[in-house]
Amino acid sequence: MPETTPAPSTTHLVLIPSYNPGPQVLETVRQARAQWTPVWVVVDGSTDGTDRSLQALAQGDEGLRIIVLPENRGKGSAVLEGIGLAAQAGFTHALTMDSDGQHPADLIPTFMAASLKAPQAMVLGKPVFGPEAPALRVNGRKVSNGWANLETLWMGIGDSLYGFRVYPIAPLSRIMQANPFMRRFDFDPEAVVRLCWAGVRPINIDAPVRYLSAEEGGVSHFKYLRDNTLLTWMHTRLFLGFVVRLPLLIWRRLRASGD
Repeated sequence: MPETTPAPSTTHLVLIPSYNPGPQVLETVRQARAQWTPVWVVVDGSTDGTDRSLQALAQGDEGLRIIVLPENRGKGSAVLEGIGLAAQAGFTHALTMDSDGQHPADLIPTFMAASLKAPQAMVLGKPVFGPEAPALRVNGRKVSNGWANLETLWMGIGDSLYGFRVYPIAPLSRIMQANPFMRRFDFDPEAVVRLCWAGVRPINIDAPVRYLSAEEGGVSHFKYLRDNTLLTWMHTRLFLGFVVRLPLLIWRRLRASGD
C-alpha cells in the first residue's frame, strides 16, 4: 500500500488491462496507486505468473483490485470486463493505462481533474515521444490518426492509438455491447471514433510515452503484420460507417461552427 494513499474516488477509477507484462507491472501498479484510489487491474489470461504477484500486492490494500480472466481475450475485452464491473459498483469513468510502464502515472490526477471538469467528454492522451521511440511506430501511427480524423470530420482526436485516456463508462459500454469488434489491438482507435460519432467530445492533453528496452524490463506484444492488418480491417469498417453517418457529421460540424 502507498505510504500516502489518495482519498478514494466514488466516480473515477484507474483501469489497467494486463497481459504478460513481466515484473514491470508491479511498478506500474505501485505508481498508479500512489496517484489514485481505486486502481483495478484486469489480468487478461496472463501466463507469466504476474497474476499471482499482483494478487499478493493487493493483499492488505483495499484500493487495489485484481480481476483475473481465465484466458487471453484481448485488450478491448479486458477493458469491457472492467468497465462492466465498474458500472455495477457505481463508477462513471475509467482511466485506462497500459501495464508495461509506457504511460505516465504521475499525470493521472491531471487527467482525472479534466474529466471531473467535463464529465461528458473523453480525455485523450496525446503522446510526446522520447528519442528512444521506434521511428516505425511513431511514423506508422500517423496513418491511423489520419483515418480517424477523416472518419470523424476532424472532431479533434489528437491521437487515436495512445491508450492513456479517461472514458465515460456508459457510452463506451453501449458502443462495445453493440459492436462485436473492438476486442483486441483495434480497441483504442475504434473506441475514440465511435465515441465521437456518439457525440462524446475529445479533450487532448500532452503526455509522455516511454519505450522501455528489454534490459529495462520492456515487453512488447506488437506484431507488425498482424496488428496492421487488424487496423486496416478496422478502418475499412469505420470508413463505411463514416459514409453512412456523413450527413449527420456535417450537420454537427455546421451547428458547432455556428455556435
